Amino acid sequence: MSAGDPIQAYWQAYLDSLPAEERPQRPYQAWSFCDNEASANELGELARAGVKTATASLFWEYESGSERLPQAGDLSIITDWDKRPLCIIETTAIDIRTFDEVEAGHAYAEGEGDRSLAYWREVHWRYFSRTCAALGRAPAETMPVVCERFRVVYA
Repeated sequence: MSAGDPIQAYWQAYLDSLPAEERPQRPYQAWSFCDNEASANELGELARAGVKTATASLFWEYESGSERLPQAGDLSIITDWDKRPLCIIETTAIDIRTFDEVEAGHAYAEGEGDRSLAYWREVHWRYFSRTCAALGRAPAETMPVVCERFRVVYA
């Protein structure tokens, strides 16, 4: 990354905010939520505000090996759609379950819409259906979902 890279500059500002002995030595990823501008920006702001403390992804996305499965302790710079940093999160827990086994507490922690499980299922079914189509798979109630919990460590 170049010296003028806003993501690298944001990471450096985070590191500079910590005592030297507490600065993480592990790598980070930079990404935005969802697959469209409006949702990416809205969900990024919800995360920065501490309302959104969870997210979900389709396990099948990780099977290709192009991305590794998230793990507790991972650090991520959450960006808006235009790749502007909004906050840094630390993954605190990962739980893999089928779509129909995702619980109301996870839906609430995602902070979206009315925070209900019904709303979560509706919007995630649409999102996962698009993801499945790109992967050449069919969506199903039993598709494996990676339920990730996180906390904001820098905003």
